[in-house]
Amino acid sequence: MRMRRRPLMRTAMIGGGAYAAGKARQRGQEREAGQEERLAALEQQGGGSPTPAAAPAASDDLVAKLKELTEMKDSGALSADEFEAAKRKLLGS
Repeated sequence: MRMRRRPLMRTAMIGGGAYAAGKARQRGQEREAGQEERLAALEQQGGGSPTPAAAPAASDDLVAKLKELTEMKDSGALSADEFEAAKRKLLGS
């Protein structure tokens, strides 16, 4: 008697789908962790709030940081949402 292979194929397809979904989730978590690290590094570079005497120098520094964020966004290192969040933190709003 010949055995039907469909139950095995169905099981293989379900297992393969679950494997692919797990890998996609893992890649997403790794990507998010990398983005969090980049944002934390940007926050550390930002330091504290500028004093009134240092305002002109701080504006030059702010412009440089905004340019750096724009370059990171253009290169694909930051998504549009991450860019906006980092920009809001830099601008203090």
